[in-house]
Amino acid sequence: MFVNVAACSRLLLLVLLLQCLSSLLVVCLIPSYQPHQNRALKLFSSTSEDDEHCYGPLSSTFNELSDHMGGSGRAAVIWDCLRAGIDPNLYYRNDSGIDSSDKAIIECWLEAMSADFGANDISLSKNDLLGKRKDQGLGAGALSRLQELMKQCRSDDSDAESIYTIENSIGSISHIKVSADGTTKLLVRLGRGYEVESVIIPWLDKGFSTVCVSSQVGCAQACRFCATGKMGKMSDLTADEILCQIYYANKVCRIVSSIAEAGDSATSLPPCDNVVLMGMGEPADNAMNVVRAVSTMADRRMFSLAQSKITVSTVAPNPSAFTTLGSSPAALAWSVHAVDDSLRKELVPTTKFSIEELKEGLVKALKSRSKKLRRTMLEVALIDGVNDSEKDAKLLVSLARSIMADVEGSKVVVNLIPFNDIGHPKYRTPSEENVLGFQKIITDGDVLCYVRTTRGDEENAACGQLATSRSK
Repeated sequence: MFVNVAACSRLLLLVLLLQCLSSLLVVCLIPSYQPHQNRALKLFSSTSEDDEHCYGPLSSTFNELSDHMGGSGRAAVIWDCLRAGIDPNLYYRNDSGIDSSDKAIIECWLEAMSADFGANDISLSKNDLLGKRKDQGLGAGALSRLQELMKQCRSDDSDAESIYTIENSIGSISHIKVSADGTTKLLVRLGRGYEVESVIIPWLDKGFSTVCVSSQVGCAQACRFCATGKMGKMSDLTADEILCQIYYANKVCRIVSSIAEAGDSATSLPPCDNVVLMGMGEPADNAMNVVRAVSTMADRRMFSLAQSKITVSTVAPNPSAFTTLGSSPAALAWSVHAVDDSLRKELVPTTKFSIEELKEGLVKALKSRSKKLRRTMLEVALIDGVNDSEKDAKLLVSLARSIMADVEGSKVVVNLIPFNDIGHPKYRTPSEENVLGFQKIITDGDVLCYVRTTRGDEENAACGQLATSRSK
């Protein structure tokens, strides 16, 4: 039988080509699992700043940490520690498993609460700290790799430390203040010398605590009613420095639970289950590190916080700020403070865009989000005789309703924050009657409105009062 070799060759090549195209089509049509963490970080993956930055164990993605440590099991063991506010660099080297800083936190808390028993009455057993992987451990090789990551977090190349830890490489608690209602302000001294504040707000009736986290040292937005704005911007925080605030909040809550078990239940701090980036700084001015940090908070293998329980608040320096921050797995909050453009310019002097322009930026961002993340807050620091009039309330109603009309499935909540004293010569806290009257106008306009309970104001830990007097 005669065989046309040339024709067969062409047919074979055609079959091979079709097979390749089929394989490529399958790859394109079947999506692989990709955590939100990696999707959010794609926005910044091409920036030179991101390429040059070295990430520590707190801010590395889970996959990055797994690759560095030589396996996801080792990464999971490390995060069992970090999630509980335990330093794995010490936990797997120390026979007792107890970080020496734990005792210092106990002593500071007992002093703040005027407790009638001492630190020696508190028991922190290694076996009670971790879950199912507590006996897995990290070998010498794994600890050495972890030390390489820790060294990258240091601001200098000094080899003076025999062991690199969270405390000596990223940041440490330098001071704790506790209000009568249990609100706890942590002063965190960063490894490079700056200090930032974060606040643990306990909700005993709900069984959880909220952590208010800072994103910068100081702030460039210069809001007239905010103590942080008086500082000016001093430095952005790295993703590790943002996350170490949650690490220490979890540590303090864990230790305080041990104190409560020792006989003083009034000192209880429930576990941290809610995070708000409403501390020092403007998240949009440090978006790359904020988005990376929030992605770590929401990753179920890391801090494992629900996306709906993380809120990123921005004054919105520009309309695109909402899209940039909206790439993170968290709810968005807009610090509006006034809808009237001239009044907002007075309160937020760095404002360059109109409310309408900023609203369009928010609408665009919300439309690109999943429906479960289309809930947003409009925040107002309510100041007596400044932005608490009936007109101001009705303008807020119009703004909220227009956003909900433009974005299908969205829900807008107005959050009223009575002004907290920062020593301003003219600004005063409105009366409770005025606040409730303002709230009623908004709710009568079919918009949800809540008044934020003032917590920690006697220790300057309330909203707008965060500022550090010491710097690098």
